[in-house]
Amino acid sequence: MPDRLSRALLDTSVVIDLDRIPADALPIQVAVSAVTMAELAAGPAATKDETERARRQDRLQRAEATFEPLPVDTEAARAYGRVYAAARAHGHNPRRRFADLLIAAVALANALPVVTRNAADFAGLDELIAVVEIELPRREIAS
Repeated sequence: MPDRLSRALLDTSVVIDLDRIPADALPIQVAVSAVTMAELAAGPAATKDETERARRQDRLQRAEATFEPLPVDTEAARAYGRVYAAARAHGHNPRRRFADLLIAAVALANALPVVTRNAADFAGLDELIAVVEIELPRREIAS
């Protein structure tokens, strides 16, 4: 991220990798949506591996303790119609991208850019919201 954003909505992909992203690569003020919290809540149930389940539960609890999520309120519901239409206009199937599009709608309703690890999830929404892709730092190889 060349210039550090002052405020942004973090996509679920960023929250998942939050402990691996340098703090100075993130916006100064961050928010998450209730949709991200729902995706994180589903995480532990989505795996049979006990170690991974515990890791996902820990991530959920940390996120719950850290963030007061922005709701999918009336403004976000209205914004979803615009986001849905933009996705369709660009040839995407909005139903497959329901959670991502709801996150985008929350961002639009709150006039926030979205910071994500997967900009392709928000393809076709450029006219409605700013999408900033963030990469994980590459690990240095010991010589």
